[in-house]
This record gives sequence, C-alpha cells and structure tokens, in this order.
Amino acid sequence: MGIYLVSSNAQDWFDEDEEEGGRGAVAALLNEELGRRGLPPYTSVPEAAKLVRGSGQSFEEKLAPPMDGFGALCRAHLSQADWDLLCGWTVLVPLSLDEEIVLPVGSSYTDETVVVGAPQALALAERLAAAVELPVDEIPAACDNLDLTFWFLEGAAEKLAAVRPGPWAEDLDAAFYVALYLRAAQHSLRRGCPMVYC
Repeated sequence: MGIYLVSSNAQDWFDEDEEEGGRGAVAALLNEELGRRGLPPYTSVPEAAKLVRGSGQSFEEKLAPPMDGFGALCRAHLSQADWDLLCGWTVLVPLSLDEEIVLPVGSSYTDETVVVGAPQALALAERLAAAVELPVDEIPAACDNLDLTFWFLEGAAEKLAAVRPGPWAEDLDAAFYVALYLRAAQHSLRRGCPMVYC
C-alpha cells in the first residue's frame, strides 16, 4: 500500500469510470476551464505504451521516504506559493499554466482536483536540484517501475553519496523527493501525459 505517482494514458484520462481509475470528469472540466482562459483543450494524451522496462514510456514511483527533510528544504529555498505549486497538485499536465486550476472533482486523497502545469513545476524542481547539487546524471531517468524509489532505498544512492558527496547526500530522503518531482515533470513534458497520484 501507499501513495504512487504515475503517468496517465489516454484510455485512463478520458475514461468516465472513476471506480476503474478513470479521470474523464477531470479531463472534461479541465478543458472547459482552459476554454474559459482562451487556451486550447488538452486532448493529445498519448495512448497506453507497451510496457518495456527502462523504455521511459510510463512512470510509476512510490512516495515512500518521510517528507520532513524535503519540507524543510522547500521552506529554505521556495516561497509558500512555490511550495503549493510544486507539491500541492493532484494532477500535473504538460501545459504552461500561469496559475493552478482547481476543479470540483474529488480524488483519492482530496475533495477537489488541483491541476498545475509541468513547465512551472519543473522550474521549481530544477531550482531545488541545483540547491542540493543533485547528481542528475547519475539518478535513474526512466522511472517506469519504481526505478527511482529502489535506487534511493536499496543502497545505490548511499554508494554514490560516498564517492560523490554534496548537499544532496546529507539527506537522501529529501533528495529522493527532489528527484521525484524533477523526473515527474520531465516525464510529463517528454511524453505529453498527465501525472496523477493513486
């Protein structure tokens, strides 16, 4: 059990059956709100990818470590508005949005759905990654099967920290969340897909 951050494909995104993980109500309301803002609808969600480990076609990571250190890191480097943007969403979309969009649709963990643009979230995650000198060239880029989660929790991060120390290595739990939000935003933009919690 636990909370997972995953990519959504077109079938799930436009499916009206919420019991089966469908997000059709969110998709419809989001497009209505985009229209009110003079923006085109978000309809180009990719179809389900063939599940090939390491292909980078899908994303699935588990929010496993404690978030206390990450919260402290965000308070030190981000404003409250930035924190809300980076961590307060329930849906991340590959669209540039000047501000969050709040939709009156409940999710698994909240009473409403908060939609944020991946470009804006990515900029904040990159700021945190720079602040802790996260070794982005070493951490997994394809996160389709808990690759990032296992990298941090099963010893690879500790081994790298021993030979490549830096601020990131002082709190690996915090570094995990920096990497998680960084890779999630990158994946959303690269694949053109929404990111959701389940």
